[in-house]
Amino acid sequence: MNFDINPVPPFSFDLSAGIFGEGNERIQRYESGTYWQVIRPNGKLVLFSLRSTGTVDEPELSVNLMPDEDLSGDDVRKAGEIVGALFNMNLDLLPFYETVKGDRVMTKITQRLRGLRNPSTATVFEALVDSIIEQQISLKVAWSLERRLIETFGDILHLGEKTYFAFPEPEKLAGAAVEELRGCGLSTRKSEYIRDLSQLIQKGLDLEKFKDYKDQEKIIDELSQIRGVGVWTAELVMVRGMSKLDAIPADDLGLRRCISHYYCADRKITGDRARRVAEAWKGWRGLASFYLIMAERIGIEI
Repeated sequence: MNFDINPVPPFSFDLSAGIFGEGNERIQRYESGTYWQVIRPNGKLVLFSLRSTGTVDEPELSVNLMPDEDLSGDDVRKAGEIVGALFNMNLDLLPFYETVKGDRVMTKITQRLRGLRNPSTATVFEALVDSIIEQQISLKVAWSLERRLIETFGDILHLGEKTYFAFPEPEKLAGAAVEELRGCGLSTRKSEYIRDLSQLIQKGLDLEKFKDYKDQEKIIDELSQIRGVGVWTAELVMVRGMSKLDAIPADDLGLRRCISHYYCADRKITGDRARRVAEAWKGWRGLASFYLIMAERIGIEI
């Protein structure tokens, strides 16, 4: 089943999907111009693949849906919504570029990365679990643990001779023993955090509601009431899971390193110093931070 999506230009599919070039082919990956991932439109497991058939300024993407059961018209519509949200395809980048044009460094980076979108998770829950896992460890190690969690607890989609995994639903993780979660390489504390969070969702906690909140401090305050969630985690989840692109996890060591490299001559800086630098990007601080991270990742020098 195929259909096309036309993102708001400019949109660079290669830049936006490139971060998944080292992904697990059974979970999500970008390879040879194609990105694929399992999603759940209306609760049905579907592998979608995505290819660019347009340009940065006239973007068009071809979507192919591969389910293991019949899809209704509403299922296909919902799948399109999910795919679009995963890459923030409705985001207009031009106001962001206009905001940062007084910043020489950011202007040059946005010119080099024109059309780059930050990826989002399908649910706030997924962003929160990932962020808990990533606390105080390297991203490389965290990604390995996340993959193990998905392959251990995620729903399985069989397509021909290939097997794919979807991110675990809260119900599955709520019923997991701490020892089972530790078997994925997680610490006891993080295993408890993820299990307890999942159980809260079972009891009625609605994480998706935060997408409608306008006050970021209120989001931080409410998320911080969940065991294992602090300010850094909440800020990261706002960017990744809610597309609130002014949130900035300034206490993140990797982000501070990037800000230091491009703005502070590689001197060690504090989170407060990072926030002062980011004032020039107000309204878009989270997105600008992602551009800096990607600029460092691919070796852009100013």
